[in-house]
Amino acid sequence: MTTLSDGAKALLTEAFPGWATVLRPDGSLHNTVVWVDVDGDDVIFNTAVGRAKERYLRADPRVSVSMVDPNDAFRTVSVSGQARLEEEGADDVIDRLAHKYLGVDRYPYRSADERRITVRVRPEHVLFTPGG
Repeated sequence: MTTLSDGAKALLTEAFPGWATVLRPDGSLHNTVVWVDVDGDDVIFNTAVGRAKERYLRADPRVSVSMVDPNDAFRTVSVSGQARLEEEGADDVIDRLAHKYLGVDRYPYRSADERRITVRVRPEHVLFTPGG
């Protein structure tokens, strides 16, 4: 396991959108914008059960999560590793992310029958650039 540097953690805790890259069954890349945070040395994001990224990660857990500082395009982080999908506590995680990104206590876009899942990435490779 690789650990996140203080600089990488600092960037990932900012309320900037990130993106997750996963593999489709045919091996092509699937990118989606995600809300990102850090939990210990893990990078986390959240999605709904049944969405493409969740289905693809169940088939192949390899994932990369990246973020760029919109105020300094040379301050970037990319973390890759294996995803662990966790349903327990996922509602709390999406509410935590909604607070971080929207300033609200509860995630406001949830549908009535939606089940949430947290994607936890234990870093295997980290590339951080501190900016220009």
